[in-house]
Amino acid sequence: MKKNLSTILLIIFFVFSAIAHYAHLNPILQFIVSAIAVVLVAGFLGRATENVAHYAGQRLGGFLNATFGNAAELIIAIMLLREGLYDMVKASLTGSIIGNLLLVLGLSIFAGGVKFKVQNFNVSLAGMNGSLMIVAVIALFVPALFLNTHSITSTEVDTLSLIVAGLLILAYIAWLIFSMFTHKTYLADVTNEGDDEHESPEWSKGRSILYLIIATVMTAFVSEWLVGTLETFTEDFGFSELFVGAFVVAIIGNAAEHSAAIMLAMKNKIGASVEIAVGSSLQIALFVAPVLIFVSFFLGNTMDIVFTTLELVAIMVSVFIAKSIIQDGSTNWYEGTLLLVVYIILGVSFYLV
Repeated sequence: MKKNLSTILLIIFFVFSAIAHYAHLNPILQFIVSAIAVVLVAGFLGRATENVAHYAGQRLGGFLNATFGNAAELIIAIMLLREGLYDMVKASLTGSIIGNLLLVLGLSIFAGGVKFKVQNFNVSLAGMNGSLMIVAVIALFVPALFLNTHSITSTEVDTLSLIVAGLLILAYIAWLIFSMFTHKTYLADVTNEGDDEHESPEWSKGRSILYLIIATVMTAFVSEWLVGTLETFTEDFGFSELFVGAFVVAIIGNAAEHSAAIMLAMKNKIGASVEIAVGSSLQIALFVAPVLIFVSFFLGNTMDIVFTTLELVAIMVSVFIAKSIIQDGSTNWYEGTLLLVVYIILGVSFYLV
């Protein structure tokens, strides 16, 4: 009954959001309705992901959720690129990375830790994720360093950005081959290996995949409608573009991962939650950001990979605390609290900029 009610509410708010957008109703009303719709779609996507994970395994299920969840983020960013809002694109990418590493991972670890005293997952996977996060930080830090020290010109930094973007995409593809094929067993989460055998999936395999796709498409539409209200929202509430991009847009774009990761953690599937949160951040840094650089290049005006000092510091801090917490392959509610505290500190700091 509860699931049927959520489905009905999802349809109602999705339709209402579409009407508000195409009828050009008050932008703030559009924002509120679309935001509620995103939350409801996120819950639907979380259910679909959980079912897919039952058939495909936790690692692949987590990867699929991160991929489908980031589809909305990619669509929002491309729309912002077309409007020339490069600074907001970079801010939203920053927000996605720190949001997943601090907010999504923090809430998941906290929620799972409240229900289960200690949760464990594959230590090798934690170590590899930590190394990849450091690579992402290096890739973002080096171009900014060389440009700000005037070692290279702005034209040369565009070329460097394209080269770094290409290398990051290759690194991400190599990671997929390593984690999904050549070392699949090595990175498998064996701590909850038998749990799924005692659970019956809500939907069939085909229906689960279909619902996952439908939920993603719905998220993309609602996200697109939200982008059109951001300018009015920013002006009416007096927020900076940096804050809106790094926190408002990022939270909305990552709503799908939020619910799915928390739901899985509360079912003692913390390995899948970590794969969603950390995997999504890695996908943003190693794939989505580089793809956007190439998209901007083909649009005729290359977006460089140089982030501001504030954005770089926020990413570095997030990577540092997240890596230190997950590296032992064990989590508890207090560690989740620490991640959330750091997220709030960054949020207040960005708000005051």
